[in-house]
Amino acid sequence: MISLNLNFNILTRDLSHYLENQVKVGLFGSGVGLSLVLGFSAAYTCYYWISVAKKPQLVSGGKKFYHFLKEQCPVVSETYYPTFWCWESRIQTLLRPFVTAKPGVVYRNELIKAADGGQISVDWFDNDDSLAYPDPATRPTVLLLPGLTGTSRESYILHMVQQSRDLGYRCVVFNNRGVSGETLLTPRTYCAANTEDLETVIEHIQKTHGAAPVMAAGVSMGGMMLANYLGRKGRETCLKGVIVFSAGWDVFECSASLEKPLDRFLFNSYLTSCLQASVHRHRPVLEQCYDIDHVMKAKTIREFDERFTSIMFGYPTNDDYYRDASPVHKLKSVQVPMLCLNAADDVFSPSHAIPVEAVKQNPHLALLITCHGGHIGFLEGLWPRQSTYMDRVFKQYAKAVIEQGGGLNDLS
Repeated sequence: MISLNLNFNILTRDLSHYLENQVKVGLFGSGVGLSLVLGFSAAYTCYYWISVAKKPQLVSGGKKFYHFLKEQCPVVSETYYPTFWCWESRIQTLLRPFVTAKPGVVYRNELIKAADGGQISVDWFDNDDSLAYPDPATRPTVLLLPGLTGTSRESYILHMVQQSRDLGYRCVVFNNRGVSGETLLTPRTYCAANTEDLETVIEHIQKTHGAAPVMAAGVSMGGMMLANYLGRKGRETCLKGVIVFSAGWDVFECSASLEKPLDRFLFNSYLTSCLQASVHRHRPVLEQCYDIDHVMKAKTIREFDERFTSIMFGYPTNDDYYRDASPVHKLKSVQVPMLCLNAADDVFSPSHAIPVEAVKQNPHLALLITCHGGHIGFLEGLWPRQSTYMDRVFKQYAKAVIEQGGGLNDLS
């Protein structure tokens, strides 16, 4: 036993000596390991400053809108510094919901009757404590449209509500049918091409607060729906200005991008399952008109749309639906100042499909393109919990439209 203890002590001593001297000297004492670490850090930093941190590209169809944005929204001219440790597109997209805080917001829900007998759920943040606009009759209203399966509880929506609250504005969130917990009264949900429910909500806002200025912000599919609405309505809308984030401009290109193996695994399959979960919740009313078992077997968003969405809204083929849902075809008809923020590395809206040339042909449009930011990511700062680049763009543009909107008259 004494011999065994002695051997163990000798082994421990020798191992400690090796770890403290050989490994330490080999890794840091010789300077090789330290040089590698410092070299990698220097290379990463250089790459970040040269290739990642860049000023966004601002494109506009008219000089007046361009100069308005330069003067009233300084963020469009500032370098965007993506979060140093997660600037890559997919990482930004995936981390945004988990990293950013969810501000506490108390909504007032309202159900609006639709023409077909259905109901539309909207969530109001009245901001009755507003010091800048104490009179609710004239308090500016910001209409917010979430993404494909989003609701008023998404972090990006809550952040815009918070920014609007700071400015003294009122917010109302348009929830697509069937996604926010309300009962689906008719066998109809929503799609990017159909704007009837959005028109109903905007008319309701105008009737309720007719003396208050109204602007709108749409995110992802919400932005597509908003752009399609403006393309159809032209000047016949009460909206003073619009801002769109991470919109998919050409649905065919968006679908093709999301069907690439990695992006299908990371995003497409998950979103498809979210759409199917919504259908399953309302199965009793939907299965009267649609083959729900067939819908539930869809593996991609395209398959879901082929089996459900395009049929629901009466399109002969899914290609017909995708063509009608693509805002790029309606941009020439937009007659309201609309700023669009897209990241060039967004896999949901690939850079080659961002409508730069179409925007240049319409003086009511402006496009802000960052090199990085992903899809509704736009994380910035060392720990991007409280605010993002997207939040800053929204706040400055909303304030400019509401308080300096006279500078946007007669853009054409």
